[in-house]
Order: sequence, then C-alpha cells, then structure tokens
Amino acid sequence: MARAPLLQLTDISLTFGGDPIFDDLSLVVQPGDRVALVGRNGSGKSTLMKVMAGLVEHDSGGVVVSPGVSVGYMEQDPTMEGFATLGDYAASGLDPSEAYKVEMVAEGLKFDPSRDVNVASGGERRRAALAKLMAEGPSLMLLDEPTNHLDIEAIAWLEAELSSTKAGFVLISHDRAFLRNLTRATLWIDRGNVRRQERGFDAFESWRDKVWEDEDMARHKMDRRIKSEGRWAVEGISARRKRNQGRVRALQELRAERGAMIRRQGTAAMAFEGGQASGKKVIEAKGLIKSFDEKRIVSGLDLTVQRGDCIAFVGPNGVGKTTLINMLLGNVEPDSGTVKHGTNLNVAVFDQSRAQLDGDMSLWDNLTSDPAMGVSGKADQIMVRGNPKHVVGYLKEFLFDEAQARAPVRSLSGGEKARLLLAKLMARESNLLVLDEPTNDLDIETLDLLQDLIGDYPGTVLLVSHDRDFIDRLASTTIAMEGNGQATPYAGGWTDYQSQRKIDNAAVEKSTKSKTKSEKTKAEKQTGLSFTEKHRLEELPGVMQRLEAEIAKLETLMSDPDLFSREPVKFQKATDALVERNTKLAEAEEEWLILEEKAENS
Repeated sequence: MARAPLLQLTDISLTFGGDPIFDDLSLVVQPGDRVALVGRNGSGKSTLMKVMAGLVEHDSGGVVVSPGVSVGYMEQDPTMEGFATLGDYAASGLDPSEAYKVEMVAEGLKFDPSRDVNVASGGERRRAALAKLMAEGPSLMLLDEPTNHLDIEAIAWLEAELSSTKAGFVLISHDRAFLRNLTRATLWIDRGNVRRQERGFDAFESWRDKVWEDEDMARHKMDRRIKSEGRWAVEGISARRKRNQGRVRALQELRAERGAMIRRQGTAAMAFEGGQASGKKVIEAKGLIKSFDEKRIVSGLDLTVQRGDCIAFVGPNGVGKTTLINMLLGNVEPDSGTVKHGTNLNVAVFDQSRAQLDGDMSLWDNLTSDPAMGVSGKADQIMVRGNPKHVVGYLKEFLFDEAQARAPVRSLSGGEKARLLLAKLMARESNLLVLDEPTNDLDIETLDLLQDLIGDYPGTVLLVSHDRDFIDRLASTTIAMEGNGQATPYAGGWTDYQSQRKIDNAAVEKSTKSKTKSEKTKAEKQTGLSFTEKHRLEELPGVMQRLEAEIAKLETLMSDPDLFSREPVKFQKATDALVERNTKLAEAEEEWLILEEKAENS
C-alpha cells in the first residue's frame, strides 16, 4: 500500500507587486525524500519553501500536509523577542524534559545555548534556529542555507545527522559537496516552473544543460518556421486569401506562443580587473606568533605568498583565520615575527559580514556614496575600473533591474546582497583579493562564474571558505588552522589537504609500530602522551560530565510512572536515548582510565 505524501502543493499561484512568482505550480514531497531545491537567486526558492511551511499565503491553489505529519522550517532571520538565551529559543518547541536535545545539537553546531540573544551574532542566531529544528525532529525539514555560518567541522556533523535521519528534507544550499552527499532528488525552479528529477544534485548540471539545449533547439526551429510562414503570408496571401485564413491564424498563434516564451536570466557581467602587477613576492611572513587572551592563534608560522597564488584558510570558527589574514595584510601586529609586503600592492576585500553595505540605504546610494566610486558633479554615475558608468547600467550587469536601484538593501535576498558587494568590489582595480566566505547565498550559476573569474584573476587571492568544492577548484595552497597555534600549509585544495593529512598520520603510525619494544618504551618515558592524547585526556571529564547530566535528565523523565501509558512513543525514544548515553559513558570512562594510566607511567 502506497504511503501518503508528507506534503502536496497543487496549482499554486503567487504574485508580488503584480509580478508572478509562481503560476499553477504543483509538487509532492514523499516520506524519506532528500531533495535539493535549486534555482537562480531571485527565482523564488526561499519563497516556495515558506509557502511549503505555511508562512507565506499563496494567491490560489492548495497546500496539503498529511495527517500526523509535522513540518519544520529553519528561519534565516529568526525573531527571538521574549527569549533570554539562544537555548531558551531553541527549546521553545520542546517539552521541558527534552531540553537536553538542544544541548546535544548545540555541541555539534558549536554555539553556546546560554548566550544572551541580545549580544548573539547573526551566525549564532542562525545556528540556534537550526538547532531548534534539529532538536524538534519534524517529519519534514525545510532547510534554507543551513551551512551558512558553520565551519567545516560543524558542516560535517550536520551532514552526518541528516544522512542518518529518517525524516524527509528539502534543502537549499550553495555548497555543492553538501548537496551531492545528501540528496537523492532535485527540484529545479526555472522561470516560475518547477521540474523534478529523481536523481540527486550530482546529476543536476548535466540535466539543466540538456533541458536548456533542447529549449534552444525548439526556439530556433520555431523562429525558422515563423520566418517561413511570415514570408508566405506576405508573398502568397492575396491569391489564396479565403482558403488560407486558418494558416494565417496559425501563424498568429505561433507568434503569440513565441512571444510568451520567457527568456532565461543571463549571468552577471562580472569581471575582476587586475591593476598594476604587484611584485613577484607578495607577502613574506617569518616566525609569526599571536595570542589573544591566552588563546594562541599562530605559533611560529613561516609563509611566502607569490604573485598568482590562491591561498585558502580553513579551520573551525573562532580559530583565528581572519586574524591571521589581517596580520598578513598588516592590519594586526603580531606578538613577534615579521611580515614584509612586496611592491605595488592594491588590496580589495570581500567581507562576509556585509559591513560595507548599509541596509537602510538604497542600492543606488550604496554605490554613489562610496568615495572610491563617486564621479565629481555627476550624481547618477560611478567610477568603474577607471571609467564613469551610469548607476543603473552597472547594476543591470549584476542582474538587478531598474526598480531595485532605489530599494533599500535590507529588502534584498542574501544572494542579491552578495552580488551587490561583488559589484562594489569589482568596480575597482586590484592585484590582491581577500575573499571572506564569498560563496554564501550565491546560486550555482553565479558561483560558477565567480570561480572562473578567480581562476583567471592575474593577481593573488587570500580565501576563507567553508565550501569544500570551491576550495578544491581554486586553491594552490591550503593553510589548515587546527587550534592551539597550529597553522600548517598543504599543497592544493581541501581534498589534497585531507589526503596529505592521512598520509602524514599513517607515516607517523607506521614509524611508531616499527620501533623495537625497548625503543618504544624509552620514547614513551621521554615523551609521555601524544598531543592528541593529551587533548583527549583534558576533554574527557567534560564529555563524561555532559553524558551524566543527560542520563540524569532522561532518568528523571522516565521516573514518571504514567509516561509509558500516556506517551508510549516518547517513552521508547527516551529508553533508546538512555541506553545510548550509558554506552557512551562507559566507553568514555574506559578511555579516560587507559589514558590516565598511560600518563602516570610515562
């Protein structure tokens, strides 16, 4: 017997300001679906997801959620009025006895549930919104750019959680690797229509290109037919006027059909203009040491950046990637060590916080008020790579229409804000690009273009990104920042770094195993625990304490004698969770005893 769908949309139509977003759109999400929702920035992905969540009222059509199905939506800009802490907000949809779930998810997503909502950053608030959804565990999860503001470790945790869930989910993301690893079907929004393919994102681009190729061929054939029929209408209609009225009407219908075809949105006319070439050696850093509040950022880093290099910086949030880049640029002084710059450096910076954009100002004013872009005596023009250009004309190159030029920046989507910031960045000449999370919120087509532009850029690039695929395609060197001052250069991108790290670890393990028993004993006496073992020994008491707290909460929940008869599903979940926590606690205690004994004997 076929299972009922989780959610069904039928003939949905929606307009904003008179412009149609969707017209007669229909789709179905089945139990266990893992769907990538893709489309250009501004195509309506987030709007469609809000319609699915019941947060945006459609003009016509129907949205049906099957009985017993719960739908959860991850808010991009969550409202937290009335909540004291991020944890209070994340647990607001849970029974108090299930608040432990938020603590578990918070550990994976790396945010502090006790943090005051009034001082929390936008990234922390988004992680709390994601934690709320994950802790509630609805039947259908609607995830809009969940990897934004997550570091690579947290993305890996989220990927593992979604891989193991039995819930269905619909996923919007710019992260190709994340989409490839998780999805089994693809919904593609294109000019108000939704197409579905029962294959994951890995097959999307070839499918899209084939659809567009067929569409172009059909349009070309129609143009040729219209041209042929039009010539007949001019040359032969007078002699056969009566009997050919049907053919004339067919020609009119053909022209109407051709006119109704919606052209695909083009790609942004983006370009990085390399200015005067820098010296061959761009940056030379020797013996860099830097700490903040006893937290070590780097310990003795040596790095030489040559013209044309693309250096990627990876590591957990808060490890100091931006601080290190600022040291290399000369904006932050190291505690010790030196940084020397080559000649003729001209730096352009893309800031992930979008701090260069004023949300209350219009797109027009954001460009014209920039001192580096203003044209004296001409309020409607800006300077673009040394040449004056009309504001609206330049905005159109980045796929903004004339009506948007006077709209406030806060009305833009995340992807549109990123495009506007790129417009500011690309208006100036440079030979050193600093890109801090440039891929956030961009659609796949714009990402492809940006990637090509960076690849062809004649200058040097310093890149911070959590997008593994983007790093793989561009980086010549990856600086892995793993905490405690460790900043290690690896040749190549993310995959190369992971491979070399495995080889290094395997070489160390092989070397250790090859020692004689006496040499091994001597080495252990001299060195004691390895760095990883020391770190684990320090970490384990906190892990055990957390597990004990979770066990206590679960035992309190299960002490209710009526729980099994009143809520058998919750009782079973709590039982399974208690068994799992007790197993993990026993394993942690055994690991701690082994390491503690090893430390004492060294």
